[in-house]
Amino acid sequence: MKNNDLLDAKSTHCPCGSSRPYEQCCEPYHLGRAVAEIPERLMRSRYCAFVLRHFRYLIATHHPQYLHGLTEQQLAQGKTQWLGLVVMSSTQQSEYGEVTFKAWFIENKHIDAIYECSSFIKQDGHWFYTHGHQMQTRLPGRNDPCICHSGKKFKQCCAKRTG
Repeated sequence: MKNNDLLDAKSTHCPCGSSRPYEQCCEPYHLGRAVAEIPERLMRSRYCAFVLRHFRYLIATHHPQYLHGLTEQQLAQGKTQWLGLVVMSSTQQSEYGEVTFKAWFIENKHIDAIYECSSFIKQDGHWFYTHGHQMQTRLPGRNDPCICHSGKKFKQCCAKRTG
């Protein structure tokens, strides 16, 4: 299966949550044709790389001093099904940035989220992920908008995947 086959055939939207097609959004970053200009753009392209299993990009955009031996092979072992991304806030001051987000996923019929405040630094004109502070979150309410951005209520969409 090619990485692009992981994109929903009915969706023209990039997995990062933008309303743009993948080819005009995160693909140029993944192919090395563009460099993320701000921390939020890097974080969104990294989320998209997780969805599409572009592990080389994840390693390349992770600051080497913070990798702690993480490899593409280790990343490839996961069986996570990513559902959606919500960016809560994004800040940047000079060569430092933070992005707080929720990346919703399903694993073993259990929905959860990575709720994190990620830190980024800029070196030689490139932004790098350094580390993140994990936080706890709750599942959306039954009548809340679905986490996958389908436009449906949570109970009528992703909540059904756990049963």
